[in-house]
Amino acid sequence: MLTLTDNAIKAIHRFTSGSDSAGSASGLRIQISGGGCSGLQYGLKLEEAAAEDDTVLEYDGIKVFVDPGSLPMIEGTSVDFVESIEGSGFKFSNPNAKNACSCGNSFSA
Repeated sequence: MLTLTDNAIKAIHRFTSGSDSAGSASGLRIQISGGGCSGLQYGLKLEEAAAEDDTVLEYDGIKVFVDPGSLPMIEGTSVDFVESIEGSGFKFSNPNAKNACSCGNSFSA
């Protein structure tokens, strides 16, 4: 199961209501792809609809779409949204990550 903190849910609500695609975006896609300094990286993208084979998770009116290849790699992950003097963004706490880069946006499993 993927967990979104209250801060992450609020941020996603802000992004979907404030984006040009807000009228057509029905959810947020979280996916894992190759890249980043540790080999795998997180990807976030507003989506109009889930793909046929997606797992759809719902949190306080937010739909999250996860493809079958990414789902095992984010199982148990907590997603937070942090704002600090250094910047703001989503922070992933992934128990499946064996190594992570210092920026926290890529990992190896």
